Amino acid sequence: MSPKTQEPQVISITDLHPAQAKWVSLKKVDFIDQTGTARTWEVAVRKTTPKAGVDAVAMGNIFMHPSKPPSTLLVLQYRPPIGKYTVEWPAGLVDEHETPEEAAVREMKEETGYDGKVFDVSPVLASDPGMTNSTIKLVMVEVKLSGEEDFMPEQRLDDGELIERVMVPLDELYERLMKWANQDNYMVAAKLFYFAAGVNFAKKGGYI
Repeated sequence: MSPKTQEPQVISITDLHPAQAKWVSLKKVDFIDQTGTARTWEVAVRKTTPKAGVDAVAMGNIFMHPSKPPSTLLVLQYRPPIGKYTVEWPAGLVDEHETPEEAAVREMKEETGYDGKVFDVSPVLASDPGMTNSTIKLVMVEVKLSGEEDFMPEQRLDDGELIERVMVPLDELYERLMKWANQDNYMVAAKLFYFAAGVNFAKKGGYI
C-alpha cells in the first residue's frame, strides 16, 4: 500500500448526468403490490453485472495458525459515499467470464496478499434490496499459516486502492468492531457486523 500522507476528505458532492455514470444508473420501477395498488420505486442498477449473474463477492475468512487462536483478516479503506473508513471483510466485483469462486480467490490475493482455500459459497444474496438490484455471494475462505510468517505478504492493489489489513482473533471480533464503530471516522460494514453480532448473541444467550 502506498504511504499515507494525509487524511482523505470529500471536496464536493454534485449531481451526475446519467450519460457520465460508469458503474450505476438510476431507474424507476412501476409495479403492482400485493393489494393491487400501483406503486413506483427508485432503483440504483449496476451497469457491470457479468455473465455469472452475481455482481460481487465478499470473502469471509478464517486464518489458522499453529500457535495462535483462529483469526479473521479485516480490511480498512476510505469509502467516499459515506466519507469514512469502513471496516470490512475483503470483497470485490466479479469480472466477466469469471466465476464467483475464481473472483474470491483473485480478490483475496489482491487485497490481502494471501492465497485462500474456498470451502463454502453462499447462494446469490441481495446487497441492499431497498435501494439497488446489486447482488453478492459470501465466499468462506480458509488460510493455513505455517507459523513462520513474520510479515503480511505484499498486496496487489489497483491504482487508487489504499487498503489496510488488520488481523483480529475471532473471539475478539465483536468487541473490536464495537470499538471501531464508536470512532467518528470509522463505520463497520453491515455484512461483517451481522456475522459478528449473530455469533456474539448466540454465545451470550447460551444458544451455542
